[in-house]
Amino acid sequence: MTLQDLEQIVAAGESETVEFKKSTAQLTRTGETLCAFLNGQGGRVFIGITPEGRILGQQMPDPTLREVAAMLARLEPPALISQERLGLPGGSEVLVLSAPAAAGGGPFAFDGRAYQRVGPTTSAMPRVRYQALLLESAHGHSRWENAPAPSVSLKELDREEILRTVRLGIEAGRLPESTGRNIGDILDRLRLRRDGQLLNAAVVLFGKESVFDFPQRQLRLAWFKGTDKSEFRDNRQMRGHAFALLDEAMTFLHRHLPISGRFEPDRLERIDELLFPTAALREALVNALCHRDYSIYGGAVNVAVYDDRTEIWSDGTLPFGLRPEDLTREHSSHPRNPFITEVFYRRGLIEQWGRGTNKIVTLCTKAGLPKAEFGQQAGSVFVRFRPAARKLTPEVTPEVTPEVTPEVTPEVTPEVRRMLSVLEGEMDRSEIMAALGLHDEKHFRQHYQQTAVVAGLIEMTIPDKPQSRLQKYRLTQKGRACLAAPKEGRR
Repeated sequence: MTLQDLEQIVAAGESETVEFKKSTAQLTRTGETLCAFLNGQGGRVFIGITPEGRILGQQMPDPTLREVAAMLARLEPPALISQERLGLPGGSEVLVLSAPAAAGGGPFAFDGRAYQRVGPTTSAMPRVRYQALLLESAHGHSRWENAPAPSVSLKELDREEILRTVRLGIEAGRLPESTGRNIGDILDRLRLRRDGQLLNAAVVLFGKESVFDFPQRQLRLAWFKGTDKSEFRDNRQMRGHAFALLDEAMTFLHRHLPISGRFEPDRLERIDELLFPTAALREALVNALCHRDYSIYGGAVNVAVYDDRTEIWSDGTLPFGLRPEDLTREHSSHPRNPFITEVFYRRGLIEQWGRGTNKIVTLCTKAGLPKAEFGQQAGSVFVRFRPAARKLTPEVTPEVTPEVTPEVTPEVTPEVRRMLSVLEGEMDRSEIMAALGLHDEKHFRQHYQQTAVVAGLIEMTIPDKPQSRLQKYRLTQKGRACLAAPKEGRR
């Protein structure tokens, strides 16, 4: 730094990153300000300049420099503060002490107390802010998701789901085409394995249903009669990896949420839509799976459908000082589980970090619905969807599932139409796959079975036990109408 540089800084005055001290007689206040800089965006203290901007300088003998060193030793944890001595005419000096931005290892304290910088003022840091910084610091290094899972091996992960993630990531442009098919290499690239050891995040994302050491990989689904929890219409629980739980939750919502209908000019068919936007529901479920506190051993994601609302709950409080009201406006993204969240992002299920809740609000508003409500209660976070004050289509009410709607779905994939054509009476999965000439069970489930169930074209014979070995499938009234549609000249 030159004398000309110093004069320019002094002319600009004190700021959030610049402080002037007349002499080393103010070393204690100097230490407090350096502490504040370390806890913020960094900054410099100039000793030998008055607050009014007069450059006085002072002599810097060895005893004075030892006092400065002793002052710096009172910072906890130890911080790297650089020192520069700028000579002035007459033999005096200005001592410049620089605290780096994003120093790491904080939050910092001076003489046992933390400080913050607000504009040109140094003040004691509130306890809540200090605790939030402590949590953020610990979160960067030690989290439940990046702890090793020594009891789980590669063979207990869903290989097909991992490869599907790679395929979807390449299609979305979020994974390079050179990623390959070696499962170990893929997990290393996704930061789900360290030194050959699987991490907890890998089990959450890809662990098979048979992995019993992680009971928090749980989804609870309930459809209630009325507006409280006094009577169930449907109640089920399941465990598995995050993507399977997401699919099951969406299937459940499509099965039990009412449908509203509308007509558009130049279209003969009525357009049937789920009561709440499908994309908003999916976004809320993705948020719950990504950001919940998996360290809660018996935790779960809970989906509850009532006659007057639908709620999605996840265990754990909002992290890093976020409040429920922050979720409906622009806010910074500090995911509780960044490894898990990154895989959802690479797979294309998240468009932009920190925007999911805003997207939910926008989708509900565009659909003419009340804004989604976000809240925190009893150690859990929830999002609540409420319908608009309008009548539902008479054919479908909250007490009738979408399967009874007789209208034909305008768009049916070729795969689903093939499945409908071979389904005779009640058939189990293996019988349907054999009739279709398919061998990949995962492909069948994703592109045939689940798609048809969600559309209400087929139904399970044992809906309360979707994983039952005795489970079979049959056409619904809607499925039979869809199958007959081409013969009647419908499109």
